[in-house]
Amino acid sequence: MTKPVLSVIGETKLELGSGEETAFGTWRLHQDADGIAWAILDGKGGANTLSEAVLTDLSKLLDAIESQVPKLLVLRSAKPGGFAAGADISEFRDASDEAAVADRLRKGHGVIDRLEALACPTVAVIHGYALGGGFELALACDRRIAIEGAWFGFPEVRLGLHPGLGGTFRLSELIDPTEAMTMMLTGKSAHTKKARQLGIVEAVVEERHVRAAVQALRGKDDGSSRRGLKAALFDMGPARKLAANRMRSQAGAKAPQDHYPAPHALIDLWETHGGDRDAMQEAEIRSFARLLMSDTAQNLIRVFFLREALKKNGAGKSGIETVHVVGAGTMGAEIAAWCAIKGLRVTISDIKLEPLAKAVKDAASTARDAHLSDIEIRDALDRMMPDPKGYGLANADLIIEAAPEKPDLKRDLLTAIEARACKDAIIATNTSSLELDELAALLKKSGRFAGLHFFNPVSKLDLVEVVSHGKATRKTLSELNAFVTAIGHLPAPVRSYPGFLVNRVLTPYLLEAALMVDEGIDPVQIDRAAEQFGMPMGPLEVADRVGLDICLHVADSLRDNLDTPIPDVPDWMRKRVESGRLGVKSGEGIYAWEDGRPKKGKADKHPAPKDAQDRLILPMLNAAVECLRKDVVADADTLDAAMIFATGFAPFRGGPMHYARQRGFDDVVNALKELAASHGPRFAPDAGWKDLG
Repeated sequence: MTKPVLSVIGETKLELGSGEETAFGTWRLHQDADGIAWAILDGKGGANTLSEAVLTDLSKLLDAIESQVPKLLVLRSAKPGGFAAGADISEFRDASDEAAVADRLRKGHGVIDRLEALACPTVAVIHGYALGGGFELALACDRRIAIEGAWFGFPEVRLGLHPGLGGTFRLSELIDPTEAMTMMLTGKSAHTKKARQLGIVEAVVEERHVRAAVQALRGKDDGSSRRGLKAALFDMGPARKLAANRMRSQAGAKAPQDHYPAPHALIDLWETHGGDRDAMQEAEIRSFARLLMSDTAQNLIRVFFLREALKKNGAGKSGIETVHVVGAGTMGAEIAAWCAIKGLRVTISDIKLEPLAKAVKDAASTARDAHLSDIEIRDALDRMMPDPKGYGLANADLIIEAAPEKPDLKRDLLTAIEARACKDAIIATNTSSLELDELAALLKKSGRFAGLHFFNPVSKLDLVEVVSHGKATRKTLSELNAFVTAIGHLPAPVRSYPGFLVNRVLTPYLLEAALMVDEGIDPVQIDRAAEQFGMPMGPLEVADRVGLDICLHVADSLRDNLDTPIPDVPDWMRKRVESGRLGVKSGEGIYAWEDGRPKKGKADKHPAPKDAQDRLILPMLNAAVECLRKDVVADADTLDAAMIFATGFAPFRGGPMHYARQRGFDDVVNALKELAASHGPRFAPDAGWKDLG
């Protein structure tokens, strides 16, 4: 989770050295009078990436440094947001020549190795983020100083890769190798305090103290020869083998090798070559190039660009500075907390005081999970005001209705909200199932009304459906898209339709699983079939987490309003809801729950039927095609992105429509016809398949 830039570096001007400046393309070099050189990275655009041009320019800068060696070289970024991110991903998209990629990597390694081998001490001063290749650049320096709020990480595993510019051996040499491997295998970041504890950085300072901290390092022993006993132990093969086997088992449980080969390739790399830098460097290059050719990496790189495309939907200014949330239930409280964390002034109302008190308490926990400091948590809570009388309605730029999914309640609330709202306010509903055209007809200013459908938990699921209807103005929708981006989420523009996009596509998946339970198939085996496809969790576990009552409500509302069939909700699910067994929130649903985890027990010895996976997955593809045919969403890419970022649809497959394309549209249609013949007309291929090229 990234912090707002101002909370990381404040309004303070970055210390970038002084003295005569020489330009080297994306780099600038300052030579101080006291013999300290400052190499400043300032690439094109708003953030630094380690593109081929940046490395080429760095090589030229190193030529100058080597010809006139300073007493100390400092690396910094001129970008206010952070030090540097990884490689320019666009340069690797659709890569098809493994040998050419490996050759290019060797050239990049050569530049990084020259930096590491300089005759003078080197210091990287990092504010904001140092990720991927940017982190590897910092690791090539003798020392690292962090500005309060900095964070470090290797997110390459999320692209189906592992570090490729020396990170595999430099980080495992610098810190506890098992901690280094954990960072690389999980993609998790180490924020300032954790980075200091691990030994990634030597000091943490405020921006105003950077020059003094740099000066203090001149002539100081960098300690590069002092490796810990544990690190030395892992230089020996038997210790590495034991640790690697444990890592392999853990990685296999979360990321099966067939679906996500990168973690397993990294473990093999470390087990085979750990402690032998030269061998590990060459193996890293070859392994990275090989992984880049895989479908997994190319699909995950595609997902990266899908995310960037969603962000562009929210380009521009929203003009929204104050938000009022109506309803302090789970969703309303999370929405309010997140808006406050992201710097907006928020009021939140509810007919009861208890939910308001809980909303504030939970907001503090959400802020802490977002790595905010104590001061930042205090400031966020100061921006979030419980407002039982709803006074904030009159001043809010945006009012979000997040009441329970009761049609009459929502209708009454929306008309009452409009009566108290300021004339220019946008009114948005967080409904997941009600038709917006009907709700808009109740309002006098229907053009300033739309849907903002968040997903639970708001702090973890980035997607927000921005739902239009026939009378919503372009300005309103543009401002809402910009608002979603401003709070760090991903806007997916969709048109009002039963279930909108995500619920329309997801519901058949959940209902088919419920029908399979009705047929006597073991729930654990059903979930396992979906997980083997690549879903982050099975449909029955999802249903329990969402709440069986909510699933039932969405299914009923869809069935009454769609012109294509979906499965009926089986009686056993209705009876569980009636008896109060709703899932995780009641402690029991399909599964019993303990400490937030389902107690699944051993799977039935009889595996799920051979067609179980297609029964679960293909109805989603069929519903996706229906949504494209009905113009619920503009294009297949937006649909794929929405399903990945809202439901976790197997990212390594690139989304439902991309999976259908790779599998072959004809093959999917034929499989649907076979399922329809075996299980009923709910599997009949949608008419839209014939229009797909």
